Amino acid sequence: MGEWVDKYPESVKQLSDAGHEVMNHSNTHPHMPKLSKEKMREELTECSNKIESVTGVKPILFRAPYGDYNNEVVGTMRECGCYTIQWDVDSLDWKDLSAAEITKRVTEKIKPGSIVLFHNAAKHTPEALPGILEKLKSDGYKIVPISQLIYADNYSIDNEGRQHLNEGAGGTSQE
Repeated sequence: MGEWVDKYPESVKQLSDAGHEVMNHSNTHPHMPKLSKEKMREELTECSNKIESVTGVKPILFRAPYGDYNNEVVGTMRECGCYTIQWDVDSLDWKDLSAAEITKRVTEKIKPGSIVLFHNAAKHTPEALPGILEKLKSDGYKIVPISQLIYADNYSIDNEGRQHLNEGAGGTSQE
């Protein structure tokens, strides 16, 4: 979020410098479908500008606050040069679950191509992440940035937020 970039620019820079993708989650965390297209663009642009000014990289991905999106949000973000992404595994770390509960939830629900939702201010996420990553890697998963996981062309998004390559389309994922 742009507000988080304002508060913690040094953390954002460190994440980017460590090779992590820092992408857009809006400037102020509104319910995007309730906004006009102009306000949606403003939320995206303000946050992207803040991220780019700190990292030197313009975000190309957008995750709607609350997972609240519709066709107009997706279309508006594409017009602005961003792909809207969604998660399919919610760690529920925002509910202050223990590290063990977060680990169990994520490792039992994950499948190839999954995108896992974590929150940067969640209490037990830092404690849970090493075990989650170790388990997933030992199970043969490769952890990749979302930009390498998504389809860039000729796709549709279902009601669960999953991309599907359109029938007869010759597009490929960036993976």
